[in-house]
Amino acid sequence: MSQYVLVIQLSRQNMQPTAPELEILKQLWHSQPKTARELHDEVEDILGWSYSSTRKTLERMGDKDLVVMEFSGNKKIYFAQVDKVKTLAAFAQDFAKRVFEIDGPLPVAMFTDSRLIDDDEIADLEKLLNDLEQGSPKSQQGE
Repeated sequence: MSQYVLVIQLSRQNMQPTAPELEILKQLWHSQPKTARELHDEVEDILGWSYSSTRKTLERMGDKDLVVMEFSGNKKIYFAQVDKVKTLAAFAQDFAKRVFEIDGPLPVAMFTDSRLIDDDEIADLEKLLNDLEQGSPKSQQGE
């Protein structure tokens, strides 16, 4: 029984956000905390969702430990619970492998014009991408 619980906890920690969840996280990484209404107003045009869909997504994101909710007076406010650079590195590596079948390290130059990360975060991203590549099963086969 304890092995089963451990597997669930580990898989929750390694969950990648869905594309809509990533949009919400990007808003929180830019400025936090935010209320559900503030987040909805920022992603409404992108996602085309109702306010109740945004609230439900935030609830699911809390279940996945992507965000944490606190009370501020009578309002619920949300904070990103996952690290921006680590999340983006995992997303970029997964996308490159799944979509483009890139097995080697990703060129960090592709992130230099990003409005989402700054120069210091690009350096961190490069290190994480290299670390992820070193830890991939394919790179370990040659050892």
